[in-house]
Amino acid sequence: MIRFLLRFTLVKVVANKILIANRGEIAVRIIRACKELGIPTVAVYSLADKQSLHVKIADEAICIGKAMSKDSYLNFNSVLSAAISTGCNAVHPGYGFLSENSHFVEMVESCKINFIGPSSKIISMIGDKAMAKKLAIEAGVPVVEGSDGIIENIEDGIRVAQKITYPVMIKASSGGGGRGIVIVHNDDEFRSAFARAALEAESSFGDKSLYVEKYIEKPHHIEVQIIGDKMGNIVHLGERDCSIQRRNQKVIEESPSTFISAVLRRKLFAASIKLAKSIGYYNAGTMEFLVDANENFYFIEMNTRIQVEHGVTEWVTGLDLIKEQIRIAYGNPLSFKQLDIHTKGHAIECRICAENPYDNFRPTPGTITNVVFPGGPGVRIDTHIYSQYEISPYYDSLLAKLIVYAPTRREAIRKIRCALEQFVIEGIINNIEYLYLIMHQPEFVKGQVDTGFIARFTEAIERERNVGVSG
Repeated sequence: MIRFLLRFTLVKVVANKILIANRGEIAVRIIRACKELGIPTVAVYSLADKQSLHVKIADEAICIGKAMSKDSYLNFNSVLSAAISTGCNAVHPGYGFLSENSHFVEMVESCKINFIGPSSKIISMIGDKAMAKKLAIEAGVPVVEGSDGIIENIEDGIRVAQKITYPVMIKASSGGGGRGIVIVHNDDEFRSAFARAALEAESSFGDKSLYVEKYIEKPHHIEVQIIGDKMGNIVHLGERDCSIQRRNQKVIEESPSTFISAVLRRKLFAASIKLAKSIGYYNAGTMEFLVDANENFYFIEMNTRIQVEHGVTEWVTGLDLIKEQIRIAYGNPLSFKQLDIHTKGHAIECRICAENPYDNFRPTPGTITNVVFPGGPGVRIDTHIYSQYEISPYYDSLLAKLIVYAPTRREAIRKIRCALEQFVIEGIINNIEYLYLIMHQPEFVKGQVDTGFIARFTEAIERERNVGVSG
């Protein structure tokens, strides 16, 4: 253990300045990690984000465009110009936006700037969801049945859907974060959904390419965090259970999973490492799997970036993944080996969002008039909000991540209930109460949840509300 700590402490990072190509809580999280490493930072922001916290705490800040993402955070030239003009020798993309865009990464590389993530070649290979499935098959990792590649038009997609049988998912090839995914049950739904999915994919990721995949009903969504250096060392950092999600976007995550057995856990770890090594992967990445009731598992995609829920893994491993990402990008070896990793305790994350869960999760932008954060041992808040902060309608609704840690799952549930009770956000409608109710549901407490949990729970709440109104 002492040798491990020494290796971790003595690793040197040679960096002069890092540009954070993102916004919100992840930009704040990265800036804080850089400050602890003694590295100056440059924040980029849109006109709508002028008063954002990441702008206030960075060493420098540059406006890169108008409010719309395509005019700012998705604008290759603006982001790269900001890095060059401020003398940055590295770019951290966070998650979303340009984090998995191989064309942007290629531009960064051509300017001799470090990209804090894998290479453009690796992202192009595994970041493309259709190509990722092909690579997984070649590596001997089970995958969900679907199209062999990109679907060029509606009729080709329908032929694939009919072959693998409905229901199916139409998915964005360059997607992530649950965006660009539509579940359809027949040919008519496919025709109406195809254009909508392509439009969302293009607006969110700058790529309208789609593919089709069989929809497995009521699966568990399990992901494995891996990290590797440029010397070929790759380790896993345990798994996270992300089954509680709505519209394919995660709501609650925890580690370890209460569903999978020790045997399945070993299989998932082995498959993740095998696939990562087969493509020469380095930096942080996440292998995502669906697991059915019989513990059959299927690889669905790899995220070639830091995840929203990375804090869950940090709690149970004691590591700082952002700092490790930075060290790796500058050519340092991993500061630990697989034998050094021992997950301990239980961590749960709730995503606090500006949305109305009782109105189809409608976004609720506006001005926060007052905010009170919970605290205490084992409670962590990752956020960019503050009192009088204005929530913009232009970006995702994430306000904060509440992450708790305790020796056991039961204790972690009690801790997060207490934290949610103390979490106050006034001025806008949010989902804190909704999350609090989930934490008391027997299904959740017993760990008996799947990806259909939110739909069932929301439907049950609506029935109760309707009964109350009619009564």
